[in-house]
Amino acid sequence: MYRRVDGPTMSDERTSDGTVENTPGQGRTPESEPIEPKAPEEFGLVQVWWGDGKGKTTATLGMGMRAAGHGHRVHVLQFMKGGASSVEAVRGEYNAIAALPGMSYENLGHYGWHGMADGSEDESHEEQAQAGLERARELLAAASEADLESALPLDGVPEDGVHMLILDEVLYAADRDLISEDDVLELIDSKPDGLELVLSGSHAEPTYLQEHADLITNVRKQKHPIEDGQRARRGTEF
Repeated sequence: MYRRVDGPTMSDERTSDGTVENTPGQGRTPESEPIEPKAPEEFGLVQVWWGDGKGKTTATLGMGMRAAGHGHRVHVLQFMKGGASSVEAVRGEYNAIAALPGMSYENLGHYGWHGMADGSEDESHEEQAQAGLERARELLAAASEADLESALPLDGVPEDGVHMLILDEVLYAADRDLISEDDVLELIDSKPDGLELVLSGSHAEPTYLQEHADLITNVRKQKHPIEDGQRARRGTEF
């Protein structure tokens, strides 16, 4: 699809009719524009982000921010989110999302990790994960009823439909048997065609999703400052 041309970073792209078209740029500097409600043109894929490296949630939230910047309605449902004892309950991304038109979030899981010494009961983690599963089902059903080929109000509630749904740490919940792999597959099967569904979490490879996802990214750790005793830092980890 792509071929190299003169220059270290230049490429040509072939259009659907086979015509070679230079990639845009032409020395122009991108500029910001007012955010207005707009329907996405090509949403509808299933994305999976997993691995033992830092950045899975960071990547999915960045993608959500990009979609919201184009006027698409985005919602983030977190199944669980924790960290070291230095991590505070109010995370920077929550404040940023609250200030961004078209993007919203909710956290139905514990602020902590299942199986870790965080002061919470593992049985309660399972209850919360099941509640997150039910909520995800509700949001997918609402998206199925919405007209995703049209613009959605930026200040609308997610029950009225969203263009992108990010299920943060849902794969971690499945990895810890708080929900089942079949539950995750059921969520994918119930996705309407126009909804971009993003799943994140798990250090273990979710092989059961290989034939069900359009994009699978393994976020790998090569080096992490936590290995040298660095605690979670405000503004980078939370």
